[in-house]
Amino acid sequence: MPTVAKRNATRKKVSAHRARLRAQGLRPIQIWVPDTRSPEFAKEARRQMRALARSPHAKDDQDFVDSISWFWDGK
Repeated sequence: MPTVAKRNATRKKVSAHRARLRAQGLRPIQIWVPDTRSPEFAKEARRQMRALARSPHAKDDQDFVDSISWFWDGK
């Protein structure tokens, strides 16, 4: 467990950092997103992918996604 002095120093640094960001006209926000590490997420993703694969429009849908996607080759 960090010492009280270390926690206070960290709080000061974070506070100063946030103050600089606010001075730049920014504001903090908090967002909640799905937990992609959870088994429930994986199960639902598989269910949706299977449903899409069985769709009579699967090829057209994939062609559309490919046409609007940017693929990075890492070079």
